[in-house]
Amino acid sequence: MYYGMIKKTDVANGPGVRVSLFVSGCRHTCEGCFNAMTRDFKYGEVYTAEVEQSLIEAMAPPYISGFTFLGGEPLEPENRPYVLSLARKLREKYPEKTIWLYSGYTYETDILQWADTDETVRYLLPLLDVIVDGEFHIKEKSLSLKFRGSSNQRLINVRQSLIEGRTVLCNEDELR
Repeated sequence: MYYGMIKKTDVANGPGVRVSLFVSGCRHTCEGCFNAMTRDFKYGEVYTAEVEQSLIEAMAPPYISGFTFLGGEPLEPENRPYVLSLARKLREKYPEKTIWLYSGYTYETDILQWADTDETVRYLLPLLDVIVDGEFHIKEKSLSLKFRGSSNQRLINVRQSLIEGRTVLCNEDELR
């Protein structure tokens, strides 16, 4: 896997101060994508064990609220094993911190269906707190939306959704 960027103090892609990994590779072609260069699966730097360790270490300060996977597309089949590996390590070392994942895919029609047939996705989902799903739609773009770019995108409470067996959206007022 390649990655386009790492932010060790990101305040835009989830609540609080976060560490964010922008993976490379995306098959979506969203008009107006803010990170179009990461569509290329070979864009940026090679993701290595050393990079992974630096991300884990960057999570240590108490002011870091959590970790965010973005892209590109973290859920492209080529990226899933790396995302799962890091998410497992983060959840084990920092169980009190949140893990968010942004995906252009849709929770019910794509992600949950993959979980039925792909053990990587099946094991990843319970490690995540929030998935921001849906492609970016430039015609629905709004700067007033919290943690997303267009109004079709949703903030899904993954843990509660898995417990209830239905899609549960996050209460945006409770996100800190």
